[in-house]
Amino acid sequence: MAVFKSIGCNRFGVVIATLLCHGIPTSWAKDSIPANYRHIAAEHRLPADVLYSVAITESGQKLRSGKLRPWPWTLNVAGKALRYPTRLAAWRGLTEYLQQGVDLIDIGIMQVNWRYHREQLGSPWQALEPFHNTRTGARILKREHQKTGTWKTAIGHYHSPGSKPKQQERAQHYTQRVVKRMAQLRSE
Repeated sequence: MAVFKSIGCNRFGVVIATLLCHGIPTSWAKDSIPANYRHIAAEHRLPADVLYSVAITESGQKLRSGKLRPWPWTLNVAGKALRYPTRLAAWRGLTEYLQQGVDLIDIGIMQVNWRYHREQLGSPWQALEPFHNTRTGARILKREHQKTGTWKTAIGHYHSPGSKPKQQERAQHYTQRVVKRMAQLRSE
């Protein structure tokens, strides 16, 4: 499998990925949260900084510009992040893992888990569509917020929803990482 490496990625691929995931770059100057994330957050009635910070935490890739941005064609298999240069390459990687019987795979911008959210993700191809993946992640965040009552707890449960001590510890650590990203967004 050809896995994305930031050094070897061509500029065209970065430009296309950036436009797909973040909208027109001028929106960054107006607001540190790209318009597409603000729109999806509004659709699902959740804070845009929460949605975007989760996306960066889940699939963040440092671009040649030095900016950290969510990368749409990211898989996580057995704790290893795999970044592909195109949706097609990521889809091929995903289908190869699924054919091997591996289904504990986090997919796309929001790293939505195939095993637990297969029905919401649809097909492997659809799971890698950036807007669909982001909307799926937004629905999961919203559901966790409805269960827990706070965004802080919902963020932790997005990553580790269990009630066992180790799961709660992972959730707390994850929440700290996302909150740190949110603070960084405010300073951009």
